[in-house]
Formats: sequence, structure tokens, C-alpha cells
Amino acid sequence: MKKGSSRTERFPKSQAAEFKRRRRALMRIMGDHSIALIPAAKACLRSRDTDYAYRADSNMLYLTGFDEPDALLVLIPGRKAGQYIMFCRERDELKETWQGRRLGVEDAPLALGADDAFPITDLDDILPGLLENKQSVYHTLGKDQQFDAQVLNWLSTARSSRSRDGGDPDSFISLEFHLHEMRLFKSRAEIVLMEAAAKLSAAAHCRVMRTIKPGMLEYEVEAELIAQYKSQGAEHSFLPIVGSGANGCILHYTENNDVINDGDLVLIDSGAELKYYAGDITRTIPANGKFSKAQRAVYDIVLEAQLAAIEKTQPGNHWNEPHLAAVKVLTRGLRDIGVLKGKLPQLLKSEAYKPYYMHKTGHWLGMDVHDVGDYKVNGDWRVLEPGMVITVEPGLYLGDSRKIPKEFRNIGIRIEDDVVVTNNGCSVITGDVPKQADDIEAYMQRNE
Repeated sequence: MKKGSSRTERFPKSQAAEFKRRRRALMRIMGDHSIALIPAAKACLRSRDTDYAYRADSNMLYLTGFDEPDALLVLIPGRKAGQYIMFCRERDELKETWQGRRLGVEDAPLALGADDAFPITDLDDILPGLLENKQSVYHTLGKDQQFDAQVLNWLSTARSSRSRDGGDPDSFISLEFHLHEMRLFKSRAEIVLMEAAAKLSAAAHCRVMRTIKPGMLEYEVEAELIAQYKSQGAEHSFLPIVGSGANGCILHYTENNDVINDGDLVLIDSGAELKYYAGDITRTIPANGKFSKAQRAVYDIVLEAQLAAIEKTQPGNHWNEPHLAAVKVLTRGLRDIGVLKGKLPQLLKSEAYKPYYMHKTGHWLGMDVHDVGDYKVNGDWRVLEPGMVITVEPGLYLGDSRKIPKEFRNIGIRIEDDVVVTNNGCSVITGDVPKQADDIEAYMQRNE
């Protein structure tokens, strides 16, 4: 919320209408005689009396846009007195002076489109009554043991006071399957936000290509990325990975404290989170602006694998087809440069590539950088459909094993783009960042 803005003008009408559509869709799935409980994420202690920067729960954001801690969303389909209730913090002038503004209970209904709102401190008094005679409680157990204990307490109170002909309010159904299925398919408005996050992520990677040079420290590159995000009102969607030289062979390397040497490749995996939607891009670039012959050979294999995987990112193909396409190219390439030996069909069957490529070729992308949604349905790979957004990110990680020809040792390369599945194919929304080796070299050598 902007300083000085009306507390009741929290979202544009179109965004508020989208939240409402989502809540209605979820309540239709739930049916009458049910209740859903969706708690806010907790503030997390960083050290002694300081917290990590607060990041709201994605499910709460998806259904309401509300981004404060100490809150509970309650949905009760068919309830005449109000189907959408929000519990949140009350206004408190002293606490707001120290900790920042709160929406408050009085403004919550109009600002969030809720039918009613109550203080979070009144949960024990109000929740048991809302749970009475409910046949199904939609709540995911096991994520927060303290909140689970509260729910069981409320259920016990509700059970002791329910009418004789009421349903037994102790049937738990996980919300995650239904809600995650909804979140898997992005609306046009969500894709617009993801395109903006992708564009900002791409701008940060391009900035780094222009500023990186031998002698810099990895964390200086990280600072360039974060500065670009912050300058546009965004955050990093995950801790940036800046792995130079052999560090590029560590998949989730985040120490970012080594010197970048002349002749190093630098694997940079980073993305912006803009309005709670994530970007996620990886590029691997030569610190001095020029690939060596061995680096170029490995890079071209990974790029060919990525292009083959993107080609398979089509509606009607199953989730694993892009991965299989990438694996085939990577395995053939490893054989061609002498890392693997043997016939391609046998190498593929034995998964001989796995010491050098140990992850899948992508993941769902959305409000979480590793977004929600099942990859298999009834044991089979899920079919790709329009509105899904995935990353495509093959890589090769050639450590210092003696099995690897010397010139290829300690080369780590990953190339990643964000891809929207469309009606007729797919759309790469992170294409602003050069990825052909010649284009990278040309871009890095420009003085603009």
C-alpha cells in the first residue's frame, strides 16, 4: 500500500474481480457443509530480535492479495451470513510506529472484498461456532503443528456443542490438491505479470553481461542483479547463484564469495519477483567475454539440448518429453567430446549422463519459483496444456573427475528460460537475454 493512499483502495477493480473469481471457483469445488482455513505465513526470526523480510503465503496472496502476517482466511460456501471472512490484526498506533502500517479490521472488508472481518485475537471465540455442523474441513495438516493444534481445539469445542443431526466436523481434506490445480493454470492477467517479471529478470542478466570482468567477486555480480530488481520495485525470487569456474558445477551454489578469474565461465541463475510472480533465468557467460574452444564445445551442446526441449514444450506433449529430448542431445554431446563412450541407445538406457546432468529439465513457475502442481496424474506424466508456465533449463556439470578429458574439467553450464505453453505451441518470455555463444560474446564486447 502506498503512503497516504486510501486503505480501502488496495487493488485495481480488475485484480479484485480476479481474486473473487478464484475464491468462488474454490468454494464451488468444496461444496456446501464445508469450511476452508488458510493461515498467513508467519514472520520468521533471523537473529535475536530481528526478522527476515516478510513474504506472504502464496495461497493467501492468490485468493486475497493480502500480504500481512497474523491473519486467517476462512471460506464457508453457502453461508448466508457471509462466505468469506478474514481475521487480521487490529490497528495499533504504537506498534505501527515501530513496525509499519496495518490494514486493520475495520478497513479489511472493503479493501479485501471480504464479507466480514474480525480481530485475529478473537479466533478462539469465533472459530468453533463456524466449524459447527461442517462435514468437511479443508485444511492441510502437517505444515504448522501449532496451528494444527489450534484447529483440533476448535473442532473439539465445536463437536461438544453441535446439534445432534449435524455432520461430524472432523473430516479433513487437504486444500493443496484443489488450490494447486487452480494455480497451475495461469490466467491472462497472471501471464502479463509473469512477462513483466521475466522482462525485469532479463534486464538484470543483460546488465551483468555488460559489467562483469575478471577480478570481480561473485557477490559483486549478485549485487548488480539485486540492484536492478530493487530499482524497479521488485525483489529477487530466490538467492542468486553466481558460480565462477568450478563453482558452476554446484547446482545450488549461493556462497558467491570467490574471485572471478580470467578464463572462468560464470553460471548466473537469478530472477526477479515482481508483484509476487517469479522470473527465473540462467545464463553461463565467459568472464573475459570470450569462450575458449572447450567451453564453446560444451556450451553448444547445452544450448542444442535446450532448444530441443523448448521445441517439445507443446500442448498435448507430456511433462517429461522436453526432458527426454534434452537428455538425448546431452548424452550424444558427452559421447562426442569423449566424456562418455559407447553406443547412444545403450548410454541412454543406462542413464550414463547422470553424473554430469543430475536434475530435470524444468519446473513449474508462478507465485513460487518452484511452483505448485503435480507432475504426474494417476502415475502418468501430466500432459502440457495452455496456461502452464515452465522453465526449460538443461545443463552439464563436468567436475574434476579423471574420467573427463582435462580440457573439459570444471566446466559447469546451464541455460534456462521461462516458457508459457500456448494454444499453438509455446512462448519464451525471457528471450531478451542473448544465449547463442556468438551473441553473448558480441553483447559483452559492446561499450554502450
